[in-house]
Amino acid sequence: MRVTANSETCAVSSLCVYRVPGVFDQDEDGLVQVLDETPAEELYEEIRRAARGCPTKSIKVHEDSEAPATT
Repeated sequence: MRVTANSETCAVSSLCVYRVPGVFDQDEDGLVQVLDETPAEELYEEIRRAARGCPTKSIKVHEDSEAPATT
């Protein structure tokens, strides 16, 4: 799994940070930041819940088969 987030569409609801603080954080403006793009497997379900609960759908979960390549 790879996790990405779009801070340009973030509504600063903080739900992701409360749900999975080791993976998500906020910058000085309160916008989402991904701290761990490839989190541990035991966090997958909470990350999926955070993505589903994001009011602006700014969090994307890329399963292994669709994970974007890193350069």
